[in-house]
Amino acid sequence: MLSVLLIDDDPALLEMLKLIADRSSEITMLTAQSGQEGLNVLKKGLVDVIIVDDVMAGITGNGFIQMLRREGNTTPSIIFSEDGSEHAELLALKNGADFYLKKERDPRRQFQEITALVKKAQGESFASRSAATNRRVVGDLINFSSDPGFAIDRSGVVIAWNDSMEQLTDVTADTIIGRGDFAYAEPFFGKRRQMLVDLMFESEEEIRKAKYMIIGRLKNGSLIAVTRGRKKNGSEWTIWTKAMPVYDSSGTFVAAIETVRDVTATFSDVIIPEAVTEDLAPGLPDAPAMPTMKKPVNRLIKKILRNASAHYREGIFLSVREKKYKEAIAAFDRALEIDDTLAYVWNERGICCRETGDYTTALKSCLRAVELSPENPEFLFSLGEILEQIGVMYMSSKYLESAIQTFRMVIGQIPNNADAWMHIGRCLKETGKPDEAKFYMDRSRDIMMGNRDTPIKRTRDEYL
Repeated sequence: MLSVLLIDDDPALLEMLKLIADRSSEITMLTAQSGQEGLNVLKKGLVDVIIVDDVMAGITGNGFIQMLRREGNTTPSIIFSEDGSEHAELLALKNGADFYLKKERDPRRQFQEITALVKKAQGESFASRSAATNRRVVGDLINFSSDPGFAIDRSGVVIAWNDSMEQLTDVTADTIIGRGDFAYAEPFFGKRRQMLVDLMFESEEEIRKAKYMIIGRLKNGSLIAVTRGRKKNGSEWTIWTKAMPVYDSSGTFVAAIETVRDVTATFSDVIIPEAVTEDLAPGLPDAPAMPTMKKPVNRLIKKILRNASAHYREGIFLSVREKKYKEAIAAFDRALEIDDTLAYVWNERGICCRETGDYTTALKSCLRAVELSPENPEFLFSLGEILEQIGVMYMSSKYLESAIQTFRMVIGQIPNNADAWMHIGRCLKETGKPDEAKFYMDRSRDIMMGNRDTPIKRTRDEYL
């Protein structure tokens, strides 16, 4: 049952309408004979709708609603007036009222009008508050994130733009929030165009047409991809981006969030392919469209994949047991000739290339592993190690910063991995940040001393 606070200085009217309300099963009515008395009622608890007379001694109806709005009270409010003029109605709406209701002589008819308007006001308020709540929740998700991020509503209007995004793009939140028509793409591409946040529900072919290299789709509907952009100064940069849909409690899509990172130092040499048609079984001829061929083809695929596994096992034995890295790389290459989507093979190939001193190939191999399995901590850790090693060798702060971000992604999944904390500390020390470095190194030692270390599970261990 809806609760209504009726404020009017006519005690007879209050008594009559309350009596009718008490006999109905639709409204619970509270009454007050002045604005101040109405404020005292509200201090005891909120109501669904407020109806207030516009002409009263002390606090007028319009003044009462203005006070509520200044205090942030958005309870639906109706001005109740003898004056039925258009001017009076416009003034009430301007002052924050949701509706305007002219007083009637017949109390029963008046109550019917009040009931209908109260239901309408409450219904519109629920929709409005739901939208406002959704916006607030989405805004909090973005603003509490350390990654540069923004959010758009269903109509494509920017509803959140966090501090990290301001720093990345030099675009302030107050100049971008409320804008639509792909305005949010301009800081990244120098023009208005679709971003990943607009392509989440499109096919992979359509996403590739937009020149995104898809890294992965997650179970929650998130999409991760890399693309090239153009800064305001005209220079090209490489952008890692993750788009995620947001649903309300009823399962309705209400907004979309996109986080962005500048990974130019890490991915600058990666080729962003155009749209291609992928075979279901790479490297195999198309199978005839005959039901009788399905089982033989499946058996053939399984046999070939077993061969890939055998070459991987051989490579692991050569690299780990015999330290014959070049021979191990050749074995991994044979496995990849059979199936080049085996992320764990690319990862071990990268480790072996690093051991031979071929850091460029090592980086490309580790990047390929992460591309195929973007949230695998084993592959992220290997990528972090090669980025750190290159950064130290060439005294490159860009590579060291990329390594730090990569190891932080590992910690995000395995908080008690002591090695990742130690690597971040070393990278920070190399970049001239000894105080920050000490924090991470001390954290690593605390984890080890407390016997809380959670090591990364290595795929290779299953083959040794």
